[in-house]
Amino acid sequence: MKSERVTWGGLTSQVIHDLAAGEKPALAVVLCHGYGASGTDLVPLAQPVLTTAAAQSRPKAVLIFPAATLDLAEQGVPGGRAWWPVDLDRLINRRTSELLGQFRKACPDGLRESRDRLLALLTEAGQHFELTSDRFVLGGFSQGAMLATDVALRLKKAPAGLVVLSGALINEGEWRRLALERGSLAVVQSHGKHDSILPFPMGNALRDLFLEGGADVDFVAFNGDHEIPLEVLHRLTHFVRRLAASV
Repeated sequence: MKSERVTWGGLTSQVIHDLAAGEKPALAVVLCHGYGASGTDLVPLAQPVLTTAAAQSRPKAVLIFPAATLDLAEQGVPGGRAWWPVDLDRLINRRTSELLGQFRKACPDGLRESRDRLLALLTEAGQHFELTSDRFVLGGFSQGAMLATDVALRLKKAPAGLVVLSGALINEGEWRRLALERGSLAVVQSHGKHDSILPFPMGNALRDLFLEGGADVDFVAFNGDHEIPLEVLHRLTHFVRRLAASV
């Protein structure tokens, strides 16, 4: 596999692919890391997605892993980055049903700025690889999944797919309107039944919003915490390969 570091939309990103020289991808997959992780946290997902037993069945896809602009070093998380600020202590240790309700309805400060950055990345990456927005799969883990969802619902042309790994419903009023306008959207979503960061009902609420909007949702509920287990990785790999083969 080949790896390259680029800056698109003001976001430093790792680009991974297994294309021959001069070969263009059929699909680009953009995966955004979670709160407090490094920009390369999800890069290990590239190998199982791109590697196949038969060379002729390898997906003609490129994976892009952007790093968020907010540096958390001063908050005691060296190497950690975020798409917007989060009071984790309040969310995890002091949460109440009222707080979770506020979390679900609020548009967090910093979301708009990260949205604009990711949209700019899609524009530049699309120009580079000669791909339109319907040839992109957007996704991420936790906070990165929420950012990807926000962007996927706003694109003028629906993306090829959306990957929501341990994400949650936020900005509910606007997302509900956008989901209804978006209509059909291929989504693979996963959430741990024992998630200690974003409780399982928060993932369920997002799934229900997708379904109400007319999305085709493959929902994977697993017996685990805030993580990406092997069964979810298999589902993600199949999802990307299927989409790459269909374009």
